[in-house]
Amino acid sequence: MSLYTSLFSGVAGLRNHQTMLNVIGNNIANVNTIGFKSSRTTFAEMFSQTRLSAFRPAGENGGINPQQIGLGASVGSIDVSFSQGNLEASNSATDLGITGAGFFILQQNGQRFYSRVGNFAFDASGNMVLPGNGAILQGKLADSDGTIPANAQIQNLKLLLDKKAPAKETGVVKLAGNLDSRATAGTDVETTMQIYDSLGIQHTVTVTFTKTATANEWTWAATVPQSTPLDPMQITGGGSGTIRFNSDGSLASFDHGTASAMTVNPNNGANATQDIDLTPGTVGQFAGITQTGQASLISMRNQDGYTAGTLQNIAVDVNGEIQGKFSNGTIITLGQIILAEFNNPGGLTREADGLYSSSGNSGEPILLVAGENSTSTINGGVLEQSNVDLAEEFTRMIVAQRGYQSSARIITTTDEILQETVNLKR
Repeated sequence: MSLYTSLFSGVAGLRNHQTMLNVIGNNIANVNTIGFKSSRTTFAEMFSQTRLSAFRPAGENGGINPQQIGLGASVGSIDVSFSQGNLEASNSATDLGITGAGFFILQQNGQRFYSRVGNFAFDASGNMVLPGNGAILQGKLADSDGTIPANAQIQNLKLLLDKKAPAKETGVVKLAGNLDSRATAGTDVETTMQIYDSLGIQHTVTVTFTKTATANEWTWAATVPQSTPLDPMQITGGGSGTIRFNSDGSLASFDHGTASAMTVNPNNGANATQDIDLTPGTVGQFAGITQTGQASLISMRNQDGYTAGTLQNIAVDVNGEIQGKFSNGTIITLGQIILAEFNNPGGLTREADGLYSSSGNSGEPILLVAGENSTSTINGGVLEQSNVDLAEEFTRMIVAQRGYQSSARIITTTDEILQETVNLKR
């Protein structure tokens, strides 16, 4: 066996440990890179030269093991670790972090990529993009009423930032309070309530309760105050009725006269037959309006109408649904982020800017909804940090340094032996 074998083994060791140091250096350089996944280097033994083959036992002679000399080592693999990085809170609602094995799906120049980087922002067209490279986040868009169709296709998440939430006309008004059981016949108790028509215009309605001569009975009537400017709304039906109480003061009955609800006509282009159900509580219970021996005070507890609203901000839930929050208090789904998972994420090809592309060994992406058919979840207002462990990297750096020094020592020692061999002729 030539001494040159040890020289080349030493050279292979130098190259391999240099590669290891390159990987370690890249990991350390990206210790603060969002969504970065660290790599590790493994070595594999190279082909061995056989000096003597193995022989099996024969007769009185025992078996003989083979005699082989290795020819050094090579880089066996450079593996990417997709372990979870820490999630760090941020002040941006469009910063997103994934827990689990999922990847964001991105589109750039007609090509699909995958990433764990989540510092998204909106571009001039309303696309959710990675601002560093313009890659567009992919998902499904909701229709006008905030529903994501079952057959929706994955596409660019382009949100209409000037989207408005439609107004909702009042359909139910809940009243609460007390009517004084000591009141004499003819006593009036008045309250006002604010309702909305289908255009989101607010109207004021006054409801007056009048004690009758019958025990535990009051009548009620709704009117529209004729202030300046005059409110054109008119009550066209069901605007009066009777409310009765049990002997313990709980609600016994409430009606809208012969109608099932109060009907109004705003007379301004809105829905001309708006039905409003005045609800004073539950029969037999002390919720809503009661009649006890306390002072009378009636008020509107709540109503279900509201004016039109403009989009103020967005939020992303654990299922990836993008919720738009509007100025009128409504929340409407605008879209949903879809994640990709791979049978072998280690087979992904690393691209620039924290992007990955699929390869023949990664398998095709499995498209999933976070938190539903996937164990991955999406967290809004956080960013996944690098999973580089500095303590581990520095330890590997020492190991690589010692390996490099040892490989260099093989070369210098072999060189000295060769020099001694040359000096034999002197």
